Parts: sequence; C-alpha cells; structure tokens
Amino acid sequence: MAKTNNISNGMVKGGQKLSTSNYEKHSTKNPIGRLFLNNFLNTVVTTIRPLHIKNILDAGCGEGFTLTRLSKEKIGDSLEGVDFSKDAIEIGKKMYPNLKLGQADINKLPYRNNSFDLVIATEVLEHVDYPRRALRELIRVSNKYVLVTVPNEPWFTVQRILRGKNLKQLGRHPEHVQYWSSQKFVEFVRREKIKIEVKKLPFPWTMLLLKKK
Repeated sequence: MAKTNNISNGMVKGGQKLSTSNYEKHSTKNPIGRLFLNNFLNTVVTTIRPLHIKNILDAGCGEGFTLTRLSKEKIGDSLEGVDFSKDAIEIGKKMYPNLKLGQADINKLPYRNNSFDLVIATEVLEHVDYPRRALRELIRVSNKYVLVTVPNEPWFTVQRILRGKNLKQLGRHPEHVQYWSSQKFVEFVRREKIKIEVKKLPFPWTMLLLKKK
C-alpha cells in the first residue's frame, strides 16, 4: 500500500508552491466536486476489480491519486504511473514515496508492446493534441485491457457553469483541447482494433473498458 505524507497545499520548492489542476481537483473541499470525484473513483474500482489484474500502468497519472486508491483497494500486484508534467510527478513522489512514478509522453510511452495487463488513462485524452496517437500507444503497451475516461460533453461544461467555474469562458476547462459527447467518444474509439467491453457514465464523465482482440 502506498505510504501517504500529509500535504495539504501541494509542495513548496524554492519558495514557490507547486500545484496542478489535477491536484486541485483531488484536494477540493467543494462538496459537489467531492461527490462527483468519489463516484468517479468508485466506478473505476468496481470496473477494474473483477478483471483480477496483476500489473497496471496509469498513463497520465498526475500525482498518483488513482494509483493510490487502487493500492488501497488491493487491486494489482504492480502499479506504475507516468505523466508529462514534471511538477505532478514531483508532488506525487513527495506525497506517495512508495509509488513508482516517472515522467513520460503519452504519445511515445517508454515500454515494449504488451507490457501491462491493464493500462488506464483517466482524464487525459481531452488534454492532448493528438488523441488517436495517444490511444494507440495505450493499446500498444497493453497486454489485455485499457480503461479510458473523458469528460462527457456538454454535461461536463454545464456542471462547471453551475459550479461557477470559468464563467467568462462559458465553463470551458482552460486545459481541454478535445471535446466528446459519450456517443462521439465511442465512435472515436471504435475506429481502433479493440473491443468496448464496458461503458459507464459516472456523471459527468464517459468511461470505457476496452479489451484487445
């Protein structure tokens, strides 16, 4: 199980606080935000648990919050995470020193084909300029399963407006460059040679469990 250090406001380095939008999301005190996030993580756990997975890669792991939850749930014997953000990895290593975290580009993952029983990418593909390239990398390094989630539009943006987020941008998340409804995301994934095993809609996200054919 990952060891946790008590860090409430990111990490201070050189007199400056390191933080990321993912860190802020997972550390929010907003009750609605907490409700959505807890439901999301519970859905991840209930989707993965029946698979009896041994090794897991979290591509776009942020600070390691999802991997830590999986560790607490005793899911997987080996857990590893990579993220493009140096700050996220630095914070994650400080918060969860027992986790194996490293910096890497999702468009060119530093692993051989079929390296992991399960590869997950939660809240990642909406941030990248070339999501199909990233999805193919997730599939390439997976031996069997891939779990991907993205915001379910327009509901994700609507709930941000209702919560008073980025009102000047009509609720648009400043770091998102891709926007999919649940149906459009399914269509996007179906262009690859992979089976959609499970589809779930933990509001306001779309979650797909994919299985290699």
